Amino acid sequence: MALFLLQTLVTLLWPPIKFGRVVSRTQFIGFQSILVVALTGAFTGMVLAYQLFSALSDYGSLAELGPLVALSLLREMGPVVCALMVTARAASAITAEIGIMRIREEIDALEMMGLNPFRYLVTPVVLAALICLPLLTALFSVIGIAGGYLVSVKLLGLSGGTYMGQIIEAVDMDDVMQSVYKAICFGGIIAWVSCYKGYTAEYGAAGVSRATTTSVVLCSVLILVSDYFLTSVMF
Repeated sequence: MALFLLQTLVTLLWPPIKFGRVVSRTQFIGFQSILVVALTGAFTGMVLAYQLFSALSDYGSLAELGPLVALSLLREMGPVVCALMVTARAASAITAEIGIMRIREEIDALEMMGLNPFRYLVTPVVLAALICLPLLTALFSVIGIAGGYLVSVKLLGLSGGTYMGQIIEAVDMDDVMQSVYKAICFGGIIAWVSCYKGYTAEYGAAGVSRATTTSVVLCSVLILVSDYFLTSVMF
């Protein structure tokens, strides 16, 4: 996997870049994931608001509900849950697509025609993931905060000014950038693992199925492990 990553980075830094393929992959990874990310973000924010309202009401600290929802989403829940959703929706499909191309010998055909499979198949996915994950994470966090507002203000009776005002005071640019850094890292992991597993898939339907399952599991585990190390570094 390390050699695959190294070759991907070399191809990524060495022009030309297939911008048409990048746009296509961006549409697949980003635009087609908006609905699932938005729904997940909204209900994550709502659940956080319910749980934190119950805990904070016991200590008379309901004014901190908004900041806790926002910081939880920006620092942890947004990047991690968004990355897991993209893994489930896009990474599995990318692995299966490249894996099928492998068993049909389409990748070998690209090499026979003098085309670099990394430039045609892998690099566009990497660039698209690095672009889309921060944007999807921002969408997840904003909609999650809005979902928390809906539950806190409209259902639980908290003042809207208290909810939003405390968020403005508590959240700073460091929290936003922490979310961006994590999203970029997770996007790289998703692209790297999904492309590698598809590129090295074994022949036959069972090989593609095994590669797809392994890709989703490995992406999820690496996202959670890297989240710990990134948090420890940026804490």
